[in-house]
Amino acid sequence: MNGIVDDSRRALVDLRVGRTESEQPSTITVWVDTAFDGFLVFPRTMIEDLGLDQEALAEAILADGRHVTLESYGCHVEWFGKTVAAQVIANEGQLPLLGTELLAEHRLVVDYAARTVALD
Repeated sequence: MNGIVDDSRRALVDLRVGRTESEQPSTITVWVDTAFDGFLVFPRTMIEDLGLDQEALAEAILADGRHVTLESYGCHVEWFGKTVAAQVIANEGQLPLLGTELLAEHRLVVDYAARTVALD
């Protein structure tokens, strides 16, 4: 899987995401966030557009120390030739994030000079 480093120095890759395994997935661009240990974070509007089903509420402590309650949703991601069930956390941000839960068995190389991202 390959991606780019954008003008804001964000490592971006495209993912194919659907509500169910059998549904035609949508392609979305996600920001690789190695500080997030979950699967995915999507803006609430994207979750609504994809029609994802809410699964649970989760308590979390943000990087700034705030305690918050987060809504989690389920989705299916095309991931290295397989369809994988993944948890999505809703937020009010603008860019979806890809966390380390999906990266765990893979090698991530971000080349800022060449502005490329490689995920094997």
